[in-house]
Amino acid sequence: MHNPSQPPVRRRRVLLLGATGTIGRATARALVRHGHEVVCLVRQGRAEFVLPGAQVRHCDVTDAASFTRDGLRGEQFDTLVSCLASRTGAPADAWAIDHRAHVDALAAARSAGVTQMVLLSAICVQKPLLAFQQAKLAFEAELIASGLVYSIVRPTAFFKSLSGQVERVRSGKPFLVFGDGTLTACKPISDDDLAEYLAACVHDTSLHNRILPIGGPGPAITPREQGEHLFRALGKPPRFKHVPVRLLDTIIAVLSALGRVVPALAAKAELARIGRYYATESMLVWDAQAGRYDADATPSTGKDTLFDFYDRLAMGREAAPDRGDHAVF
Repeated sequence: MHNPSQPPVRRRRVLLLGATGTIGRATARALVRHGHEVVCLVRQGRAEFVLPGAQVRHCDVTDAASFTRDGLRGEQFDTLVSCLASRTGAPADAWAIDHRAHVDALAAARSAGVTQMVLLSAICVQKPLLAFQQAKLAFEAELIASGLVYSIVRPTAFFKSLSGQVERVRSGKPFLVFGDGTLTACKPISDDDLAEYLAACVHDTSLHNRILPIGGPGPAITPREQGEHLFRALGKPPRFKHVPVRLLDTIIAVLSALGRVVPALAAKAELARIGRYYATESMLVWDAQAGRYDADATPSTGKDTLFDFYDRLAMGREAAPDRGDHAVF
């Protein structure tokens, strides 16, 4: 397990993308805590956004001219850290953000002296069946070929993505699972634990020039186990509703057929494919030779577990995060 207490070798000027997301905010805090000078680039219209200890600049990261003019401002930086990701995963959005915006940002950052990049990717790119996975992989390849020192971090499931049914269960409704609830498993990781790992990639040479799958502490857990713990935390008897995967297949087939006539429905079909992927694929290291996901081969870091998080939500000590476009249920 990586030791996050290792101090930074030297203070760096860090350019951070995607700072307005929950993981981005946590990463900014971690970078500041490690003593780095952090400049966060956020989109226009977020004038109220502040991050203690970090500088916030407004620019359009999808516009290379704005990135250079409003973001870099002719200054020099050491490291580019990106927590930027497409909001929906739809093809146009994915290729614009997960690929093109990153390609342009990398080129501009290199001209500003950047010699290192830490990229937040996703563990699901191991089996790239979807547009956003292919877009992420395309940029990963360009980063590796760039000659810069790189760390490509591929985390497992986030607490945010697994918190959508808390209020549903609290209100007395059943917990929804696909199949029998044991089709998939993951090692969920908290925002703060992931942020600490990302920040460590800046100075820990053992994490350089590597693709880094990473999960949170503890064993891999299934959706069924997530539901069982949530019921216990809320003091309610367990009730599950089983959703057949074939229902998603039917939805995808219908939307795909209609999408040939109505482009908006084609985009919805891709979102349904994303939902099916997460319903049937584990967020763990994929052993291609054995043809299976391997929980034991999935590294762990941090100390905060999903069940700890559920307990805090149940006791009202923490509010459920806004999942926005990442909601499935």
